[in-house]
Amino acid sequence: QVQLVESGGGLVQPGGSLRLSCAASGSIFSGNTMGWYRQAPGKQRELVARKTSSGNTNYADAVKGRFTISRGNAKNTVYLQMNSLKPEDTAVYYCNYADFLKNYWGQGTQVTVSS
Repeated sequence: QVQLVESGGGLVQPGGSLRLSCAASGSIFSGNTMGWYRQAPGKQRELVARKTSSGNTNYADAVKGRFTISRGNAKNTVYLQMNSLKPEDTAVYYCNYADFLKNYWGQGTQVTVSS
C-alpha cells in the first residue's frame, strides 16, 4: 500500500503561480515514477508531468515552458511549480505514484484559475 498526500491547490488569477506538493508513504520502491495528472469537468484525466526516480521527465505539450516538476532527495516527494497559469489549467490535479508492481492516486487538489 502507498498513501499519497497532496497540498497546494487553490484559486489564482490568470498569470499567477501555484506550487503543488505530494508526499508518498508506505511501500515505496526506490525505482518509481511520480507525477501529476489533471481532470477538468467533462474531460478525461490527462498527464501533466511525471518524473522517474532516475530523473527522466515528461510534460504535456500544453504546460511545457510554464510548469516544472521536481522530486525531493528522498525520492518519495514530487512537486509541481505552475507559472503563467491560464483559465484552461483549471482542474482537479492528482498525484500519481507508480512502480513495476503498483499504481496509486492521491485524493486530488482543486486548482482554479479565474479573475
